[in-house]
Amino acid sequence: MLAHSARFLGLLAVAALTTQIHAKPLKVYILCGQSNMEGHAQTSTFPAVAKDPKTKGLYDKMVGADGKAVTMDDVWIAYSYGNFSGDPVGKRSGKLTAGFGSQHHIGTGKIGPEFTFGITMHELQGEPILLIKDAWGGKSLMVDFRPPSAGELEDEKHKEKAGVYYKLLIEHVKEVLADPKAVYPDYNAKEGLELAGFAWFQGFNDLVGRYPRVDPDKGKKSVKDYSEYSRLLACFIRDVRKDLNAPKLPFVIGVMGVGGEAKNEGNTAAFRKAMAAPAETDEFKGSVANVFTGKYWPTELDSVEAKVNEVKRAFHKRGQQVKKMEGDERKKAQDQLRAEMAAAMDKALTEEDKWLLKNGKSNAGFHYYGSAKFFARTGKAFAEALVKMEK
Repeated sequence: MLAHSARFLGLLAVAALTTQIHAKPLKVYILCGQSNMEGHAQTSTFPAVAKDPKTKGLYDKMVGADGKAVTMDDVWIAYSYGNFSGDPVGKRSGKLTAGFGSQHHIGTGKIGPEFTFGITMHELQGEPILLIKDAWGGKSLMVDFRPPSAGELEDEKHKEKAGVYYKLLIEHVKEVLADPKAVYPDYNAKEGLELAGFAWFQGFNDLVGRYPRVDPDKGKKSVKDYSEYSRLLACFIRDVRKDLNAPKLPFVIGVMGVGGEAKNEGNTAAFRKAMAAPAETDEFKGSVANVFTGKYWPTELDSVEAKVNEVKRAFHKRGQQVKKMEGDERKKAQDQLRAEMAAAMDKALTEEDKWLLKNGKSNAGFHYYGSAKFFARTGKAFAEALVKMEK
């Protein structure tokens, strides 16, 4: 009897030890940036992901057998978002699915990098995942996300705005981490959580921001000196790690890819180089990685856009003249102009062009054409880069 009891207790001990070994903490990833971290790709552009053989496999993970975007049972998201002007206006959370992109001008629902980031991360880790997303459009690192250690902003005009969105980021992350169960109902406090990575996707407002010229004597003919952005981003990484008590938190920098790899000259090239610089330093080697998003630019849309713009330019002068008209004369001229322009567009575009405009594009170029194909590949790349550093 005693031997049987001892054996039973031994089995309980082994079971308890096994449970501890296999207990998986909730992995938490932070996604932060401006409008392209928000994401402006309408779900109506999913067909373009399916059509390309290179991305068809990814599409199959994004969309279920019912033709609808998948909903991840083990991946949840807590999102702090803004309005059209980027002002913080709300928070929402839930199981990860399509629709956690930009929350304004929703249309068919939008995605940013978060959708395939969560799908890919869950596939690679096989563990419960919580995403904390903080993204507000039109925000710069120089002013809005300015980290505490960067020093005081010299620009008196924007001094009051300095660091406001950095503070909002840290406050939201701490709020979620303090009560994970509020946004992830299945959270198990005994298993705990692990702050496992940070993805940064931002840059356009700094690209066009007030950075000095490399050669001031040449004026606008000289490229800008973006070395200050490199310094600010390094400060940002250090400060986030410090303020979240995560000194080794892996970081992925989504290097701005507007225009694609072909557009790598002038200020664009200089800015990309400055954005990528921190990951190449000895300080951040192995814990900060770059993802060059230009490689995911939907190049097939460039030629279509060129044709569309050519037609628009041909009718621009007449359009300006019509605006000067009044009453019935103006309405009649507008109707005539629209009809002629539609006919010219129909003639200029091939059937493939028209399909791409309808199924592959939902926004402007600075929002990566609102292409789900772009955001799907980018989110996947962010996840893979973080996992590679962790492994």
